[in-house]
Amino acid sequence: MTDAQHPPDEPEAGSAPEAGPAPETGSAPEAEPARDAAASAAIGPAVSETFAESMAAAARRAGFAPAADGESVSGHALLSAMGGIRGLVEAVLPGLVFLVVYTFTRRTIPEQSLVLSLVAPVIIGVVFLILRRAVRQTVTPAIGGLFGAGFSAVLALFSGNAADAFLPGFWTNGVYGAVLLISALVGWPILGLAVGFLMNDGIAWRDDPSKRRVLSVLTVCWAALFALRLLVQLPLYFADNVEWLGAAKLIMGIPLYAPLLVVSWLVVRSIYPAPGSAPTTSAGASED
Repeated sequence: MTDAQHPPDEPEAGSAPEAGPAPETGSAPEAEPARDAAASAAIGPAVSETFAESMAAAARRAGFAPAADGESVSGHALLSAMGGIRGLVEAVLPGLVFLVVYTFTRRTIPEQSLVLSLVAPVIIGVVFLILRRAVRQTVTPAIGGLFGAGFSAVLALFSGNAADAFLPGFWTNGVYGAVLLISALVGWPILGLAVGFLMNDGIAWRDDPSKRRVLSVLTVCWAALFALRLLVQLPLYFADNVEWLGAAKLIMGIPLYAPLLVVSWLVVRSIYPAPGSAPTTSAGASED
């Protein structure tokens, strides 16, 4: 057969057709969603872990760490949960100094009473900060207390009314109480989140009706503490009764916080028994 009879462009039988350029399949656009999904998968656990650590840290700061460690409720454990002797002094002394200075100077040197009673707690806060720095302890609590005292002093000095020094406390109690109450009402009690992550339980407690109910009730109890403070102190503020307002703040501070902490501590221990603890048997039960 001649070349004229067998065209050169016709492929021979059984031979594979010549491969042309591969069509574009849009692989690049498809890769972008894949990369986004991988990034989201990597970010998700990191965010969850950060949230868990934050909630567990909040529970520790609130005093629930000893319950997680299985400690029994004792005076020493309770004192440690509230920051020790130093923590109690730092919490109580600025308010006490304000009350004493204001009460005595209001009658003796009324024109200087406001300044003296507001500056004294700030000086106390500076001393606490220096002492913590000197003994190489964390200064975060002292800085927080100093900022609070300074901010309260600025508000009162700006308005010329000593009672306005208590406004930050009202705002704090209002916000804390509202957030705690709302979290319990929507089924995500903040105390449950904090204790759950502290106990390495995550949010599994929400699947246990008993734990969920108990942690919701505890959250409402803490919200009630903040609400009670406002209920008692706001009328004194509007009556401009600074002495009784200062006394009420001191009385409704540690003296109310400590018993509620003990109750919460015991309740948490009851629903999260210490590892290895033997279950309680009924009295009179015989052993085989």
